[in-house]
Amino acid sequence: MTDPKSAERPADFDARGFLQQLTTQPGVYRMLGAAGDLLYVGKARNLKKRVSQYFLRASGDPRIESMVSQIRHIDITVTHTEDEALILEATLIKELQPRYNILYRDDKSYPYLRISAHAYPRISYYRGEKRGNDQYFGPFPSAGAVRETLVTLQKLFQLRPCRDSFFAHRERPCLQHQIKRCSAPCVQLIGTDEYARDVNDAKRLLGGQADQLAAELAAQMDAAANALEFERAAKVRDQIAALKRVRESRNMTGGAADLDVIAVALHPAHSCLVVMSVRDGMNLGHRSHFPRHPPHAEAAALLESFLSQHYLTLPPPPEILLSDAPAELKWIADALSQQAGRRISLGRPQRGAKLRLLQMAQNTAAQALSAHLADAASMDARFLELQQVMDLEALPRRIECFDISHTGGERAVASCVVFNDKGPAKASYRKFNIDGITPGDDYAAIKQAVTRRFMRVKSGEVQRPDLLLIDGGKGQLSAALEGLEEADCLDVRIAAVAKGPTRRAGMEEIILPKRSLPLRLPPDSPALNLIQRVRDEAHRFAITGHRARRDKARLTSDLDQIEGLGPARKRALLAAFGGLAAVRRASVDQLAQVNGVSRTLAERIYAASRG
Repeated sequence: MTDPKSAERPADFDARGFLQQLTTQPGVYRMLGAAGDLLYVGKARNLKKRVSQYFLRASGDPRIESMVSQIRHIDITVTHTEDEALILEATLIKELQPRYNILYRDDKSYPYLRISAHAYPRISYYRGEKRGNDQYFGPFPSAGAVRETLVTLQKLFQLRPCRDSFFAHRERPCLQHQIKRCSAPCVQLIGTDEYARDVNDAKRLLGGQADQLAAELAAQMDAAANALEFERAAKVRDQIAALKRVRESRNMTGGAADLDVIAVALHPAHSCLVVMSVRDGMNLGHRSHFPRHPPHAEAAALLESFLSQHYLTLPPPPEILLSDAPAELKWIADALSQQAGRRISLGRPQRGAKLRLLQMAQNTAAQALSAHLADAASMDARFLELQQVMDLEALPRRIECFDISHTGGERAVASCVVFNDKGPAKASYRKFNIDGITPGDDYAAIKQAVTRRFMRVKSGEVQRPDLLLIDGGKGQLSAALEGLEEADCLDVRIAAVAKGPTRRAGMEEIILPKRSLPLRLPPDSPALNLIQRVRDEAHRFAITGHRARRDKARLTSDLDQIEGLGPARKRALLAAFGGLAAVRRASVDQLAQVNGVSRTLAERIYAASRG
């Protein structure tokens, strides 16, 4: 008997025939639509059994039914083990972002605390790819948590925070030493062995040995006092007192050592997932995630997707507390354990301090979701009023804004920022280096940037905005219109945002191409608030881009003309001497000591730096 649902399957996808030849091995399946667009990525212990569930019985979930109705092809990847399937699924979801998967998107990587491989190691905030022989501690849930820990370690152990180039050229202690945040190894106010001991103590504290460290510090204080080394004893005493204050202020009741607490708060169209990190019994804070998912997603499904995606690149702690239990809890725990090389425990606590931690995370998630929904509602109101005041046919979903920044015409940079109904879409921001124009000609700069941008829009490389804003007056608006005409995109709605006669916030004038008088909105208008926010972000982004371009040019321009001095050697010189001014002051012998710089090249640099 033919299943009614199977009878409705499109003729170009034979579900029954596909399932007959499908393997029972573990693996990953990718469901594709008519245009080859990726609909969904899933994993399975038994591919045949799992994929069959989509076609042989009704799910009762409108989202799943809609997805299945669009399937035209399914790609299969067979894996050796179930754990490989889980990891591959998470990787593909992050890279490909399928429409029907739950997606956790982070604009930034997690921050770390770095201790450099140096005779006098530097302790610093770090975000990015781990490189070299430096040691990294983390990840931390937020930049604030790293900086708080950094300040604490500086107070306790007085480790230097300065860059190596700054350190190498100090002749006297800096302000950090004066406020007792650095022991001034740059001018040898502390010996190598003593500084190494302080660095090692900091590493042990970061490694969760605070109790052992406190006991050893107490023994050191007694030994120093007995040896009549009272200055040393006083220093260790202050370290013990500071360490005690830190642990008292941040210690968790019941004190679990290392764990993450993950809680979910739900709304029909939105959700918030909070990760609270506890290390060495100290709460390092939390991070909130607002995943993209279809309506009415379940908490268990959200957690299952998050665990595999989140810990794909981050080391999991020994224990992870969950507000809800995913269906594949044991599978995920086994996969994380194999990846980490040690046992990882997943579960929901029933009592005690861990339950209180979970409740704290749940309350935090509920509060974050409430704030997120309020912000979303506010953003919707702004976009709705903007549609009305700009007389747009439909609600604008994508706004772009251009601005120009330069210093006396030098190294002009144009910015293009993008906003959607969720706020700034920073992944879509772009900078344009402006060249080939009269220095200081803002009109030509605007025209060039708009032309370059909308040539890409015309070719289909970039999504077309519903509204284009230009920071400036009538001149900038006319220049932007010329750019749109050159790119054959005159159908784009455009407006200029001028500061108004008084140049005060709230008195902006909106200049439209076919309107003789500027449009003035009330200072408390939600639409004006949105326009101001977009304009200010374009201004900030343009200034940032211009400063980076200008500073780079100023630092390297004198070195660019020297034969045999490539980018790597330039970077080595600037790092060794701390800047171009110090390179100019250096002798031939000093220059020749830099790695990669021969005596001949050093003489060439010396001659060039002196005209």
